[in-house]
Amino acid sequence: MNRRLATILAFACFIAGGCALLVYRIVNTRLVAARPEPSVRVVAAAQDLKIGAILTPANLTTVAMVGSVPTGAILKSNDAVGRGVIADIYKGEPILDGLLAPRGSGGGLAATIPQGMRACAVKVDDVVGLAGFVTPGMRVDVLVSGNPPGAAGSVQNVVTKTILQNIQVLSAGTDIQKDAEGKPQQVQVVNLLVNPEQAEKLSLATNQLKIQLVLRNPLDTKVDDVPATAMGALFSGAAPSPHPVEVARRVSRPEPHTFSIEIINGSHTSQEKFSAPDAEN
Repeated sequence: MNRRLATILAFACFIAGGCALLVYRIVNTRLVAARPEPSVRVVAAAQDLKIGAILTPANLTTVAMVGSVPTGAILKSNDAVGRGVIADIYKGEPILDGLLAPRGSGGGLAATIPQGMRACAVKVDDVVGLAGFVTPGMRVDVLVSGNPPGAAGSVQNVVTKTILQNIQVLSAGTDIQKDAEGKPQQVQVVNLLVNPEQAEKLSLATNQLKIQLVLRNPLDTKVDDVPATAMGALFSGAAPSPHPVEVARRVSRPEPHTFSIEIINGSHTSQEKFSAPDAEN
């Protein structure tokens, strides 16, 4: 065979092989892209679930998820049935383990209390009217008003002091949810999420003093050093003083020793009183 012809044939084969390899790679890439990714079915909510609800099989469904599965996703319905909901879950949303209370802890308000915390009930006066706009999840400050220990029980000695700040509202009245329109409800009892030490303060204040709740912005988490305010400071403009005002007491002195002399002048008699020589002036 002519050497020149052989060279041409070898070069043609090389070109053909390169083109075939390029076509193979293009086709394979498109086939892989068109191939569906494997999916995993996870447990999801079949309807809107509210805080405190106990999950039943009717509340659950499954949805297919492509790609990575969220951390804490529940794959079996049996792992969710009978557990309480501690955060709102919406229809079609995958149910994560962190949104449910531990198994056996039940539902309702108790299931929403984090470990180490307490739910403390505070009675709200209708005159104050705060319960008219308080809803679960809001943040409040707790103020107490009354006479400090040792002070006379009068209006001028009344002092108001902030004892707790940035406290979360767990529930209002017997409900731990807003109404159907998301509006607050008129209630007389508000449950606050506090630690054991704060619960003791609230219990003592509830029995002895008048309590008022002050609503605050949920994004404002700063705790300020708020001095107490006395009733007298509202009118005098003086600096507030939570200490009782000392009242000077009048000290009675004993009467000085005296003696009397009866003077007889004819038919008239009279008496004259004189101080003893050692009597105080």
